[in-house]
Formats: sequence, structure tokens, C-alpha cells
Amino acid sequence: MANKAIKDIPYKIYLSENEIPSSWYNLRADMKTKPAPLLNPGTLKPMTAEELEGVFCKELVKQELDNDTRFVEIPKEIRDFYKMYRPSPVVRAYCLEEALGTPAHIYYKFEGNNTSGSHKLNSAIAQAYYAKKQGLKGVTTETGAGQWGTALSMSCAYLGLDLKVYMVKISYEQKPGRREVMRTYGAEVTPSPSDTTEAGRRILAAFPGTNGSLGCAISEAVEYAVTHEGYRYVLGSVLNQVLLHQSVIGLEAKAALDKYGVKPDIIIGCAGGGSNLGGLIAPFMGEKLRGEADYRIIAVEPASCPSFTRGKYAYDFCDTGYVCPLAKMYTLGSQFMPSPNHAGGLRFHGMSSILSQLYDDGYMEATSVEQTRVFEAAEQFARTEGILPAPESSHAIRVAIDEALKCKETGEAKDILFGLTGTGYFDLSAYKSFNDGTMTDSIPTDADIAASLAKLPKVE
Repeated sequence: MANKAIKDIPYKIYLSENEIPSSWYNLRADMKTKPAPLLNPGTLKPMTAEELEGVFCKELVKQELDNDTRFVEIPKEIRDFYKMYRPSPVVRAYCLEEALGTPAHIYYKFEGNNTSGSHKLNSAIAQAYYAKKQGLKGVTTETGAGQWGTALSMSCAYLGLDLKVYMVKISYEQKPGRREVMRTYGAEVTPSPSDTTEAGRRILAAFPGTNGSLGCAISEAVEYAVTHEGYRYVLGSVLNQVLLHQSVIGLEAKAALDKYGVKPDIIIGCAGGGSNLGGLIAPFMGEKLRGEADYRIIAVEPASCPSFTRGKYAYDFCDTGYVCPLAKMYTLGSQFMPSPNHAGGLRFHGMSSILSQLYDDGYMEATSVEQTRVFEAAEQFARTEGILPAPESSHAIRVAIDEALKCKETGEAKDILFGLTGTGYFDLSAYKSFNDGTMTDSIPTDADIAASLAKLPKVE
């Protein structure tokens, strides 16, 4: 329940520069049931480090496969970069609370206070650092809404690496601002699917006129990396290594709240591939797994791409072009093509193996929300808290508001923490659609999902 001295908490809780975490927290070390291993799609055997190093940087492969090391030291060079924008604040949403008339206390961890506008920079600089340390020429990646591509372009520019970005076609068209920021930082940006790769051409032939998906873009980025000497592929979500890097979010959030004796009753994060949610909940979930504390943790996904709430827990390809390893996750099927909603970062067909295992084991909940309800929440948050939130973040805002209104009905003064993953200033076309009343809700039918799930690979 809420802390009695809650009224004494400032609007913004800041840590000092010296309190930036010195290590990332590896949630897997405390998981009783470890995430299932990545499988080689040809042999259906667990991927070896040697096999993965053909696609990913060597040190990142080590992090990807490490289920046992609880804390991984953050290199000094990365911590020095973090100091440009970290620690990020935990903010008490006093104005939103007042507008809702709720006894609940709402906090959000704000990750939009950097040029990339999102939490993605936390892992982008780490992955770029390890690529540079390995002596690579450059890296390739995909991006949905553009936050990851922007963050990685900043990191590669800082370290002098070349970057090839395959951007989901609908986002490439809807978000030219993001595209141009990436190009300003030196990245080459290609709308996906494209005719520049074999995978892209196959996808275009199978799905003429498609608006693309993260699965499509991943296929193209991986193909470029493995066919060009001196390049490796990096990914902004889903993978174990990414959730490891993003644990800096939760570690800072917990340290800030601990200063005031606040223990959140409910922790809420948007969920696409899992990077933000996994990072936010990491230390709290660790306590839950160790039996030291309990929290209600809620993943929020778009109703148009509901992998947790309507998907199947199974091995599946991480990409549409069947290039990547198989991961056991909650999935809608790698051939699922989500509708062109405005939350481009939440359009991946599957979910992090870590989060999928935790969800399947009952340690967290999941819910899905429609796009128009998400933007209603975004608008209310912008008008009360003064920050224009990203469409992705606004999924968490929607459920935070809903939970706060339940507290209004019951009179319970619960503490609610959610992740504000980034700002929406590059998403004005989405806000225009909402303000003009032209935004619609697209929800896949059971038949749509069943057709995609029918194409899952056969894994015993």
C-alpha cells in the first residue's frame, strides 16, 4: 500500500550522476525456469556461440547465452556515455492524479530525455560499443517506430561505425522526421520490405503491397549483415542481451523510489518485443522471484498485435523471411502482418523469451488495448503532465489511468509505477489522425491469427 509520507515526495526524483548503476542486472539468474534456448532452424539443436557469432558481436553472444551471472559490469566507456542523459527521473504525476480524482499515487520513469526520444539508447550504445571493440566496420538493424534506429544512429555516429537501417515501410512513410534524424546521424535508411535483399523480394512476392512488419525488416537486416564482411546485426528488443542492458531503467527507478520508501503495488509497461517492459520490471521481478517482495506486473500490448493475450507459446522464427534462429515465445506467427497502427514499435509478432517464460509461469499479467483508447489516454496525459507521450508509451498510460480509476471506486491509495518509454514529437501524424477523428481500431480476427499460427515450424 502507499507510503504514509507520500505527500512529501517531489515532482521529480533524481539520482546523482554517481548513482548510475555500475552493473546491469541479469534477470535470468533468478529465474527458476530459464528461457528456452534459441534453436538452429536447420538442425533444431540449441544455437552454439560459434553459430551466433556469425550474426552477432562476440561479447553480445556471451551475454545472450548467460543464464547465471546475476550482475554484468557496465564498461566505463558506456557509463560515460550514459552520463549525457542519465540518470533519468522518476516523476510523480500529481496533476494527472488530481484530474482523475484518484487516491492512487502515480509515478512514471521518464526515458525520453535524450535526442533519440526513448529508452532505446541504453542498449544502442552498448551494442555499438561491443561492435567497435570487435573491430567491425559497421552494423545493420531494423526499426519500427524509429526510436531504435534513431538511438543506434546516434551511437554509431559517436563511435564512428557505419549503419544500415531497414525501417518498417508504414513507419518510414508515417514518420519522416525519425527517418531524417537517422540520416542526419549518418545512417542509410531503407523502407522494408525492399527489393534490395533476397528476403525482401520474397516477402514482396508473397505479400504484394504490404506495409511491412518488424519481422520483415529483421530478415533484411540479418541478410545484409551475413553477406557483407565486417558487419554484424544488432537488435533493439526481444533478445536477452537487450533486456540486460535495459535493466538500467528498473535499477534506477527502484533506487529512486527506495529513497522515499515507496514500494509500487502495480508496475505497468508497454510490450512489443519486451525491451522497455523487461528493463523496467527487472529488479522488482528479481525480488518477486526470490520471494523477497510481491508486485502486480502488467504488460500492455496493442489489440492489433496481441502476442501475449492471443498468441501461442511455441518455437517460432523471429523474422518473416525465415533467416533467424527459432525462439520459444508467445507469438502470433512469423507470417502475421499487423495492421498499420501508429505504435510502430509494438508491431512485432512475438515477445521476449524471458518475458514469455515469466508470463507462462504466472509471474505477470497481460492485457491489450485499442488504438483510439490509447490516444485518449495520451491526450489526457499531455494536457495534465505537459509531455507529449509516444504512442507506444501511451499503452502503459492507458492502463495506469484505468487502474487509478479503479482505486477511485474502491478508495484504495495504491502506488502505481509505469514506464514512459519516450516522447511523441515525431509521431504528430498519429496525433493528427486522432484529432481529425480518422483513427480507427484494427483488431485481427481469430481466423487471421489461426492462419498465421498454422505456419509455425514443427518443433518437438
